[in-house]
This record gives sequence, structure tokens and C-alpha cells, in this order.
Amino acid sequence: MRLIGRLRAIPVSYRVPVLVALLMVAISAVLSERVLDRLSRTQESFLDGLAGSYLDGLSASVLPAVLRGDVWEVFDALDRSQTSYEALSPVEAVVTGADLRVLAATDPTRIPSFSDLPEAYAARYGARTVTLDAKAATGFARRDLMHQGQVVGAIHATFDVSHLFAERREILVTLLVTNAILAAVFALGGFLLVRRMIEPMRVLEDHMRAAANGVAEPIPSADFPARGGEVASLFSGYNALVHAERERSNFAMQLAEEEKLASLGRLASGMAHEINNPLGGLFNAIDTLKTHGATPGVRDTSIDLIERGLHGIREVVEAALATYRPERSARPLSAQDLEDARVLMKPELRRRRQRLDWQVDWPADTAATIPGGPVRQAVLNLLLNASAATPEGGEIGLKVERTADRLKLTVSDQGPGMPNDSICMLTEADPGPAVSAGRGLGLWMVRRMVDACGGKTTVDTDRATGSVVTLILPIREEAQHERSHAA
Repeated sequence: MRLIGRLRAIPVSYRVPVLVALLMVAISAVLSERVLDRLSRTQESFLDGLAGSYLDGLSASVLPAVLRGDVWEVFDALDRSQTSYEALSPVEAVVTGADLRVLAATDPTRIPSFSDLPEAYAARYGARTVTLDAKAATGFARRDLMHQGQVVGAIHATFDVSHLFAERREILVTLLVTNAILAAVFALGGFLLVRRMIEPMRVLEDHMRAAANGVAEPIPSADFPARGGEVASLFSGYNALVHAERERSNFAMQLAEEEKLASLGRLASGMAHEINNPLGGLFNAIDTLKTHGATPGVRDTSIDLIERGLHGIREVVEAALATYRPERSARPLSAQDLEDARVLMKPELRRRRQRLDWQVDWPADTAATIPGGPVRQAVLNLLLNASAATPEGGEIGLKVERTADRLKLTVSDQGPGMPNDSICMLTEADPGPAVSAGRGLGLWMVRRMVDACGGKTTVDTDRATGSVVTLILPIREEAQHERSHAA
């Protein structure tokens, strides 16, 4: 009994004689791997040398013919190469020109001359001279044909390497049989000795597998070893880990709910801010209707402005309440959207006695395949921020340059320079920290619009001259869009 007690007091790592068998297996596996790796490298090195010689000779034979475009001479060179390099077992050779069109192939019925090289050929080459395909027992090689430093064509060669893989399989079988016999002898003795010792490890393994599948349960006290020891300490540590993980999960859920509430609060604040922006222009239009409503032109213009402004407010509300829902309206951006932003800015500019440098190079009767509502709201946000940063009596600017494939919008101010958090929100790859801090929800909406359009933003800021924010938005498939409207 005293001897048994001493054995149980020995650490588990010393009570597992099966490690001897496992060590034998590991050594056998390492030796087998090294032997096979060395054999593979020797075979591949030998094959690379043969293939290099084959490609060198074939390149010298076909290069003059490729330069002259002589298909029959290329055919003749390929035919002679098949018998000259029988040790390499060439299966197929294809010669292409600089335009990747086939000049000649060893099997012209399968790959005719002047046909396009199959796409599969381009993806089958690796870094070595010969790339092996174990499933097909085939090797692939490619050699560019160079003349005066220019690529004038290429040779695509295929080789039969089944004998290499047969040799590898024979050696592998020999190693497996020898190692299996030795490992079985050691493993049998180890299995008989440690079968009872590893039973607690099985209990721990079952619980860890269940935890990996999402069901982490503590080990019942009934499964603990009666005499304690290292296994009991391991079980206790696992149970402590399970309890700590449960507490962490509960805490994470609480933080997620708090962050959700904070985000909703920021969104609600931003929504009120974004809705208030166009209301000044709408009230201005209503005042115009009251004063000059009898004039048809003024009435129609004001009603049209009110309607577009209300559509803009609706879009802001939808964007704020359903952040991840795509925009319902697919109306493209037009010059009128930018003009609306100019009209909506007038009350704010009058209040702060500021001037707006308006440089919009855009014909009034054209549209771009960019969503109009989000871009108009982004321009309005930037103009309002520029006005807030510019002192009274100063000047802000909007410059729009439109080409066939992009739209460039530049907003400038005469303020003390944009804060770093705002710059990061507009330009950094991850604006998360600035957004989480609750700063500049309007700028965050600008950033979302630019990302959705696949554009980019740059910011130049200086304390003396102010800040310049530039949005570059790509115009995609504008030609198809204009053709569909013309039809």
C-alpha cells in the first residue's frame, strides 16, 4: 500500500510510460519525413536539371522560328525534342507567341495553332523550374523566350513523373511497415500500463470538447480523484476557468447593452441635428411663399425646394433609424442637389455674415450615377461644419469638379484647423475610436457615404489658413446609365 501511495504521489508526467511509445512514433515520423523530404528534394533537383536542359535546348531550337513566325519549323523542333529527351518523359509541349496565342503544339488536334492558350496553363506553374501535380503524376514547366531583353514567346512543357511518385510510395511503404512494427511493440506495453492512469484525463477531455462546442460545464465533484493530487488540482483549475468565463460573458453582455444604448443616444442626437439643418431653408421657402406666393415662378421653385427638403429629411431619418438598411431611393446626384445645399446654407451664412465661394462646374441637365440624397447631405454637413469653424465675416468655399469617371468635391474654411479626431474619422482606415467617443456624427455620416460610394477623403489643415476637405467619388458605368435614359 505504501508503494502504491508513493506511485500516486509521482507527477502525472512521470507516470505515463506510454510516452516511450509516443516518442518512438515521433522519432520514426521525423526520420520518415526527413528521408522522404530528402528523396523528394533530390528527385526534384534532378528533374529540374533535366527540365532546364530540355528547355534550354528547345528554346535555342524554336527561338529563330518564333521570331520569324514559322509554325512548321516550330513543329519540327517540337517533334525532334520528343525523341531527344526520352529520359525526361515529355508528354506535351506548346509554344506561344508574345500575344499568348499558340504557334505550335505536339498535339495540334487538341491545341490548334493560332488558338488562345487555355486558361488552366497560366495557373499551374510554381516557383520551381518544374511544378509537380501529385494527383495526375505530371510535371509542368514554363520558359520565356527572350530576344534582346524582350519576351517574344514562351514554351509550356508537360512531363510524366509517375516513376518519381512510384519510388516515393515504395520507400514510404517500407518505412511505414518498419516503424509500425516497432511502434506497436512499445505502444502495447504503454497502453496496458497507463490505461487506468489516463481515465481522469478523459473526463477533462470530454468537458473541454463540450466547452469548445459552446457548453462549458464544471466537472462534478464526484469525478474528482479520491486522494487528490495533481489531477484534482487540474480539475479545480478547469472549474475556476469555467466560472470566470461565465462571469466574463455576463459582463460582456452588459457592456454590449450599454454600448447599444449609447449608440442609440448618439444617433438620436445626430438625427435631431441633421433634421434641424435643412429646416432653416424650408422655413425660408415658406416665408418666400407667404411674400411672393402669387408669382408662379417663385411659387413653383419654393414648393419644389420644400418637397426636396422634406425628401432629404426623410432620408436622414431612415439613415438614422435603420443604419444598415440600404437606401430606398436610387435617385442619381444632379446639379440641383448641390444647388439645394447652397440655398439651405443661405440663412446660416446671413446669420454669421459669411460669404460662400461657389465653384460648381456641372451642367444643369446632367446626372451622375452616385446616390443624390447621401451626397447632398454630406456636402451640407461639411458646409455647416466649415461655417461653424469660420469666424463671423469670413468665407467658406465649395468647389465641384466633375469628369467622366469621378466627382471631386472640396469644402474649405478659414477656421483654426480641424481637430485630429475629426480628421481620423474622415481619413483613417478604422474610424471606430473617434465614433465611439461620440464626436462628429455628421462627419461619420460623411465617412459612411464615401465608403459606400467606394471613394476616398483627404484633409489639409492649417491653423493660419483653415482646413480643406476633399471628397473623391468614382462615377461607375455612367455610359450605360446615360444610354438607358436616352433610350
